[in-house]
Amino acid sequence: MRWIAIAFLSSTAVAGCASLTVSSHVERGINFAEYVTYDWGRRDSLPVGDARLDNNEFFRDYVEGAIEKRLAAKGYERATGAEPDVVIHYHATVAQKLDVRDADSSFANCFDEDCAARVSEFEQGTLVVDVIDRRTNRLIWRGWAQDTMTGVIDNQDRLERQVDEGVMKMMQLLPRGGAALR
Repeated sequence: MRWIAIAFLSSTAVAGCASLTVSSHVERGINFAEYVTYDWGRRDSLPVGDARLDNNEFFRDYVEGAIEKRLAAKGYERATGAEPDVVIHYHATVAQKLDVRDADSSFANCFDEDCAARVSEFEQGTLVVDVIDRRTNRLIWRGWAQDTMTGVIDNQDRLERQVDEGVMKMMQLLPRGGAALR
């Protein structure tokens, strides 16, 4: 029984630092039906924080493509020839993180015979997407997705899947645009 508990707690400890989380903030009182068109704001000059992605044009293009796909599904159209209703900006970061899992022998919450705490190091990626009203230059929506990136950055297929999943779940929180309501 004790080994089952150890296996369960070990798997949840690993899963604890490996799960995708998404959230967003919507400015109050905004009628998203007024917004139909978008365009990209200036490119972010801040480094991603990982040399493998800092100058990776494929990564940037892939992130932008995933965002554009989800914007279209939400009823936003890319502005052509005219000023857009909203400007889209994103920022991606990768940072080294530590996850410390404390052990407690009184609840059979030990990872080994010494009942020592476990420390694991991992890479955490965060993608933030901003939607800005072009006329007022006011942030009207911000979404973010965060997930572990350990073993993902050097694997193009896994990176694409992770970007797709994070953008999809984050953009589900974006209110529909006016083109979808026509």
